[in-house]
Amino acid sequence: MVVHIIGAGLAGSEAAYFLANRGIKVKLYDIKPEKFTEGHKSPNFGELLCSNSLRGDSLTNAVGLLKAEMRLLNSLVMRCAEKTKIPAGGALAVDRHKFEQCITESLNSKKNIEVICKEVENPDELEGIKIIAAGPLATKPLTEWIMKKTGSQNLFFFDAIAPIVDGETIDYTKAFFASRYGKGEGGDYLNCPMKKEEYLKFWKELINAETVKLRDFEKDKKLFEGCLPVEEIAKRGEDALRFGPLKPVGLKHPETNEEFYAVVQLRREDSNGRFYNIVGFQTHLTYPEQKRVFSLIPGLENARFERFGRMHRNTYINSPEILDRFFRMKKDKTIFFAGQISGVEGYVESAASGLMVGFFVWNILQGKEPIPFPEETALNGLSQHISTFSHNFQPTNITYSLIPDLKVKIRNKKERRLKIAERSLESLKVFAMNFDF
Repeated sequence: MVVHIIGAGLAGSEAAYFLANRGIKVKLYDIKPEKFTEGHKSPNFGELLCSNSLRGDSLTNAVGLLKAEMRLLNSLVMRCAEKTKIPAGGALAVDRHKFEQCITESLNSKKNIEVICKEVENPDELEGIKIIAAGPLATKPLTEWIMKKTGSQNLFFFDAIAPIVDGETIDYTKAFFASRYGKGEGGDYLNCPMKKEEYLKFWKELINAETVKLRDFEKDKKLFEGCLPVEEIAKRGEDALRFGPLKPVGLKHPETNEEFYAVVQLRREDSNGRFYNIVGFQTHLTYPEQKRVFSLIPGLENARFERFGRMHRNTYINSPEILDRFFRMKKDKTIFFAGQISGVEGYVESAASGLMVGFFVWNILQGKEPIPFPEETALNGLSQHISTFSHNFQPTNITYSLIPDLKVKIRNKKERRLKIAERSLESLKVFAMNFDF
């Protein structure tokens, strides 16, 4: 049995490496070095398109925990990152060229991996299991195949992520729970009302805030018209936000019946209200500017941001509609998706998804059903995210909001996260021993 992997980015490389180490024959397809997408420049595999940082390494950061889990599972990306790391404070940063070279040489050295420089336009023509790991810049023919396979309504070309704040840092004396026009459950949304002078100050700061520099292939404004950055809406006029995401209509204070000039709505990210996302606040603002400007919202003056908002060019599928928790198509069990196209976001998360898919495919080739990773792990949190229904699915980085909380309440955030990480790594160690990682 041969497994076909389309794309030798971080996810495809990780999946190929895992399977090859388990004695599985792999055909790894990539258009490089003969062709390049608009974002790729290096002929090597595992190319880092943007930053050379794999983000924080501390277990108090969810991505630090994810990296620790991947190290336990003999991850190729983690091995090459450690081998090529450069000083970067608390982050894990790498020498970009040496890192990509390490990935490429590792794959080329495996006798079970056949690297094929070829553009795959129709994966259905390949026999056996296929892993689609084409990344956020899939070629046009492959994108058209994915659209046909998944349905055009389930393929997206940009992502728009709203900021998430820590619920414990919100000033609830300045906010109230209510749904618009009283629909749904009373606690569906947390509302931060604004008086006229508060709104005008916020609006002026927002339209003048610093934004990130877009890459050339992200500048097509047509991509964003259906989901504009909040600052772009604001620039259309003083009242544009009040007729958009800050619309106050139907949101009276449940106790005083007071009406407001504008209202910012926050929606729960988890069942117990640990985290809230700021509805409609997808943005191109830099992270420091998001902290500064969004802290002008009443109730969020001292809010701690678990995740900042962003928008960028990104081809990805509506995974909860298409995939099961094993990154496998519900309607075609021979096809798996991995990497950013599957609905995860970030270098580490993409590599982690490839590692998981490699493991799930190996399970199947052993005549078994895929075995999920322990519930307490960050790995499981990612697989649950891509397979759990959402009214507006968006790719996400790993955050502690995706990992089950402790049964015992620990108020100190750092201590709580370290305990969650300790629990995760202990369960994964037992899991890894059972499968000889």
